Amino acid sequence: MTAVSATHESPSRERIEASILLAAEEVFSQHGYRGASLQMIADRAGLPKANILYYMGSKQALYVRLLNRMMHRWNEVLEDITPDSDPATVLSDFIRTKMVLGQRYPKGSKLFAAEILAGAPFLSDYLAGELRDWVSSRAAIIRQWSAQGKMDAVDPRWLIFLIWSATQHYTEYSAQVGGILGRDALTEEDLESISTFLEHVILKGCGITGSASNSAPNNSADAHSAGN
Repeated sequence: MTAVSATHESPSRERIEASILLAAEEVFSQHGYRGASLQMIADRAGLPKANILYYMGSKQALYVRLLNRMMHRWNEVLEDITPDSDPATVLSDFIRTKMVLGQRYPKGSKLFAAEILAGAPFLSDYLAGELRDWVSSRAAIIRQWSAQGKMDAVDPRWLIFLIWSATQHYTEYSAQVGGILGRDALTEEDLESISTFLEHVILKGCGITGSASNSAPNNSADAHSAGN
């Protein structure tokens, strides 16, 4: 077989890329970056290796794309916040969306954690550049909420770190959580209870007295398919 181009006679580019990304996430999660190969990913996706190179460029480019995709999924709920936004609603949505996405994409979450624990060899530029700028821009808005009296003057960076880590715990330490709870996976009731608990602790810790009007997760989590 030879590499195919995305035409009306073949699967769309988006569909092929989604298949490659799904296969790559499984292979990298199972074997790590060094143990994985493009041939293994191609075999898992049911495509020739040439297609992987055609659509993704290289093993490293594919790996970094997976990691960036995970961060984008997690943080999209904060993309459109403004000084006029309600902190209770925004932070509740952030917590609940992160909880849902962690359970929906556990392999991607664990893959990202492994990269960070390894010293972020492939993400150092992203972390010190694009992500640092993103956090700074979100922090500036959160500081405006504090100046308006909507919440206490907490350091927004620590707040973002706290929500990242508190929600990711239930994915990256799932064996520990499952062992203590006595079950293999979290139930919907567990997710609701955890989300409500985190909302209570974090919002109260930030001096936010009002609660979000809608306790259900927003549509951010549902907006992401495996191909995004």
